[in-house]
Order: sequence, then structure tokens, then C-alpha cells
Amino acid sequence: MSTRSYQGCWTCKRRRRRCDNARPSCQNCAERGATCEGYEVRLRWGTGIASRGHFTGADKPVKNSVPSRPRGRQRDLSREMRRRVERDGNAALDGGQELELAVSQKVVEDESLFNEFMNNGINVLHSTTARNTMLYPRLPQLCQESSALYSICIAFQLALSSTATSQFCEYFDTALKTFRSELACSTTLSDGTLTSGLLLCTIGLMHGLPWTMHLEGMHNILQSHGLDDLHRQSIPTRFRIHLLEVMGVLDLACFSVGRQAPEIGIWRRYCQPAALRFGIEPVSGLPRTLLDILAGIGAESTEQTLWDWPGEPGSFLQCYLWEAHRLAGILIIRKRANTSATPTPNNSISAWRQPAKCPADTSVLVARILASLDALRLASVERPTEDVFIKNAILFPTFVAGLEVSVLCRKPEWQQSIRKGLLGSHQCGILLSLLEELWQKEDPNLSVHELARQRGLEMGLI
Repeated sequence: MSTRSYQGCWTCKRRRRRCDNARPSCQNCAERGATCEGYEVRLRWGTGIASRGHFTGADKPVKNSVPSRPRGRQRDLSREMRRRVERDGNAALDGGQELELAVSQKVVEDESLFNEFMNNGINVLHSTTARNTMLYPRLPQLCQESSALYSICIAFQLALSSTATSQFCEYFDTALKTFRSELACSTTLSDGTLTSGLLLCTIGLMHGLPWTMHLEGMHNILQSHGLDDLHRQSIPTRFRIHLLEVMGVLDLACFSVGRQAPEIGIWRRYCQPAALRFGIEPVSGLPRTLLDILAGIGAESTEQTLWDWPGEPGSFLQCYLWEAHRLAGILIIRKRANTSATPTPNNSISAWRQPAKCPADTSVLVARILASLDALRLASVERPTEDVFIKNAILFPTFVAGLEVSVLCRKPEWQQSIRKGLLGSHQCGILLSLLEELWQKEDPNLSVHELARQRGLEMGLI
């Protein structure tokens, strides 16, 4: 006779069947042809209220916020209600029962979306393997620190669809309101709230929604609590440094299109002094030494600085990616110099950094960027298990190459290469539509940032 499983997989628990606890999926599910939902812990946190564990019913993870438990009879009636609904899904229900069933179904859907984010959606946030990063193992605990984070993770998973569905808009609005309320009440920005804000910014830059204002809000709170003295204070945690680096990458002006707020300079002011200058930053997939140079665009970085960058040890796929970013940075500096009414003075440039331009012609730089990206694509097909998520980082060089209208209008085959590189996501579709309009108008002086602002878009290139 089948009995309820307390230690089995979630599928057997829901069906009240005995589970053999086989990993990674149980044999009972396989024999029945059912999908095994696994054994991982499911976090339930709805509308800022914990629904399981020691803090059940609490709106914050402290003991004095735990409400008194309902009396035994009330719990028994609630359990009996759930059993009755599961036993007879077609039974006639009164208004209260229908509401409880709807809430129960929503909790199950939320858990499914959150688990999907943990298993798949989180990979979009990195150009390296997400399970090897610091966010993945900490996320359940961070969701207890921030009541907004759970909703934002679900909204992010829904945001990965090709269109903005009504379900995404509902979750995004809820997440936005909860985060703003949490930010307004925050005196010291916790890691959970900071993670919520960074994910919210990422949703914005993927869908063209305003997002730089959230960076400003988080920066203002951090600054009011000694962010400027971070490198002189006691050493911050590695995870806090990681979150600051993600803020710094998002803040880089070269990685945004139609930006509404000016660059804060987070990478140069806080990340460079606080962390060692070696290794790969996992979100961008770029060496920190290269990010140091890209962060200096508009300040001390020159074409020659990027041209002379010696590189870092890495796989072949990483070297292709870094080469494309290095050359794209040169194009960014060159375009700024061509469109700026008042050139940036060079009196702050270090003596060893000469302001000379790199010798390569713009058309050569575009060709080399597209060649590096094509080599990366072919190598990824040939070695599909190597650097699986590195292609998450190709947006910046692909888009920057496409901005060279005078070159691309003479090379329709290069336009087609860029179209292939910008397939798949809603974000890529928006960015490609901006490039298509530039190519159609054939005006090299037309600003893509003004074009994006006219459409009400604030996009990101990461």
C-alpha cells in the first residue's frame, strides 16, 4: 500500500507515494513516466511573509516577529481542506475554499518558477558557470534577508521569455514596489537587498525599462555608510566585494544604451582599490585588468592603452571574447572623439600612457571583432561543453561593431553576421532593431543613444 513519503522527492510527496530516494531522480517516477521534481529545499516566501521553517508567518527573520501559531483545531481543519481539494479537484467549493485553492496553486507555481530560476535562469546572469559562483549557494539565505528578492527571481525567470507577458508585468510590478519600500526603510544595505537591486537592474536593461535610478539609490545608501572609506576599513566579505563589482560593471557607461543617469564611477572609485587586480569577473566574463581600462574610457584610457593591453591567461574561447572586447573599446573611444565637441584633456593621463591612436583602421577593427566572434561561435559548436555560458558576453562587441554605420553599409554580409549574433532573446531583438534603423538611415552621425531615448529605452549590453 502506498504511504506518504516524508524524505522522498517532491513528486512522490505530492502524490503520497513511497519514494526510493534515488539520486538524481527516483526510479518510481521513472517507472511511472512522471517527471521527478528532485529533493532540493523549496523556499516559500510570499508577499514578504515566510511560510515554512522556524520563522513561519514572520515578515522578517527575527524571533519577535514570529506570530503565534494557530490552534490545533484550526490547523487540522486547514490540513483537511487541502486533503479534500487534492482528493477531489472537481468538487464544488465555496468562496473561501476557492480562494485557498487559488493561493495554494499560486504558491506551487511560484516555487516552480523559483526552482527554474535556480536551475536555468541564473545562468543568464553569468559568463561563467553559475554553480561555481558565489551567488548560487547563497541565494536561499539571501531571500530570507530580502522580502523583495524571491519575487524578483521569479520576475527574472519570466523576463527570459521573448515577450513581456501579463504574468511578468504582474510580478515585476510587485517586485519593484517591494524593493522600493525595502530600500526606503533600509539604513544599512544588506547583501539580500543589494542582490535584489542588481537583479532588478538586470531585468530593466534586458527589457529597456528604466534601471540606472536603482543603481543611484543603492549607491547613495552605501555612500552614506562609509563606502568611500571601504578600502581603509576592516576587510569586507568576498561576497560584498563581488556585489560591488557587479554594480561597477552595470555602471560602466560603455555597457549601456540610452542611459538616463550619468555614470557614477563605481568600478574606478570602489572596486579597483578594494580588490586584487587579477582574475576573471564572473558576470562580464572579462579580466579585471581589462575592465580597469574600459572603466577609464572618458578619463585616462586611450586607444593606445587598449591596443597595448597584454592580455591574460585563458582558454581559446576566452581569448576570442577578450580580443573582441578590447577592439570594441577602441571603437568606443574613437567614436567619442569624433562626436565630442570638446575633446577630453590629457593632462591626467599617466606618463606611460601615450594619447596616440592605434594604427588600425576602423574597418579593420570591425572585421577583427566579427572574426573573433565568429571563431568563438565555431569553437563553441565544436566544443559544446567548454565555457558553456561564455556567449552571454558577446552583446557588447557585437553591438559596438554594428554601430560603425559607414563600414556596415558597405558590407551587407557583415550586417548578416551581426544579425546572427543578436538572435534569441528579447534584449537582442531590441538592440538589433536599433541597429537596423541606423543602417537604414545610413547616417554615421546619428546617435544610437538619442534613438533609444526617443523610444523610451534604457538598454544594457551585458
